[in-house]
Amino acid sequence: MSDSGKESVIIRVLPGRAARALQDFFQMEAAGGILLIFAALLAMVLANSPLSTGYEAFRGLPVQVRVGELNLAKPLLLWINDGLMAIFFLLVALEIKREVLSGQLSSRAQLIQPLICAAAGVAVPGAIYAWINMGDAEATRGWAIPTATDIAFALGILSLLGSRVPLAMKLLLSTIAVIDDLIAIIIIAVFYTSELSTSALTGAFVVLGVMIAMNRMRVRALTPYLLLGAVMWVFVLKSGVHATLAGVATGLLIPHVDKENRIDDEVEYSPLEWLEHALHKWVAYVILPLFAFANAGLALGGMAVSDLLEPVPLGIALGLVVGKPIGIVGAAVIAHATGIARFAEGMSFKAVVGLGMLCGIGFTMSLFIASLAFTASPAQAEASVLGVLCASVISAVIGFVWLRWALPAKPAVASDGA
Repeated sequence: MSDSGKESVIIRVLPGRAARALQDFFQMEAAGGILLIFAALLAMVLANSPLSTGYEAFRGLPVQVRVGELNLAKPLLLWINDGLMAIFFLLVALEIKREVLSGQLSSRAQLIQPLICAAAGVAVPGAIYAWINMGDAEATRGWAIPTATDIAFALGILSLLGSRVPLAMKLLLSTIAVIDDLIAIIIIAVFYTSELSTSALTGAFVVLGVMIAMNRMRVRALTPYLLLGAVMWVFVLKSGVHATLAGVATGLLIPHVDKENRIDDEVEYSPLEWLEHALHKWVAYVILPLFAFANAGLALGGMAVSDLLEPVPLGIALGLVVGKPIGIVGAAVIAHATGIARFAEGMSFKAVVGLGMLCGIGFTMSLFIASLAFTASPAQAEASVLGVLCASVISAVIGFVWLRWALPAKPAVASDGA
């Protein structure tokens, strides 16, 4: 059977709507990834041009929201990182919940390989960074920066390879990235929480309890969940826990009914699926590019190549470019050799190596974790951005070149008139 035939078989075994949603996901993530690249490049151009003052003024633009005694005043950059990124994490939580209940993470057989690969792909880069920055307590706070994979950026690079890419590779990459995001959420909650406000945290837990009760009572309307989620976001923002975790909690409590409990799989969407579908374009085409634009503008004036050899950027770069492939490919090979999880149909060793390289594109989540790790150290924050940008570009280039060599070009299909 041809590769295209194998891919069509994989798609056909899914329910009709699920197959279309999967195809839409890959197309949207790929397009969003390309837009992400352009947004980051534009930020770099502006930050290193005569317009740099305007760019910094944009990031520092004061924005204030006041309702009675509640006063939220932050620069635009923090509204993007704390506010809009909460919507991104809401979408991540929706995707994780759907995958666990009725998607790629619902089957033990489908879950083993990406779970092993993702875990190793987090542990090895984190260990490399920690080893390079050993002895510097401030720098060590950034150990989690090279543990993430940017699914949009990676699928954007894959889209440039066209029909060469087997569907199994897209599925494995997206599943590893989903598990990566789940691990990143846990890391943020455990390691990047500042001093806690007991009263604000209590308010957040009260709201969370109400949402859990609504979920248990099978309340399916989205509006109450979203309104309470906004209230919880304010409490979490004031509590010392990072505000994006309110988006995670809200997403995990949005109701989802799997296909076996529906009357018409082709028509009826669960509230979770409806919200996921509604948010996806906004996140892919607006929120993530805006985040990239606001965070990737690194002024290179006065920097030298030797700056990349400083412990923080070097640890990030080696963690992503070297650690990610070593962790992911090593785990996949061991799992395959021991029979725990064989390579998916259409995936060769060379293809797995290329996938590991692409997983070194950290970008969005890496930049986000860097913003949390070095809030008190602007110099380290700039160094981390340098490491993330360089590593993501290197991983994208070598991953693309490797896969173009490793994946055979598919012959063109002859037309009926030939």
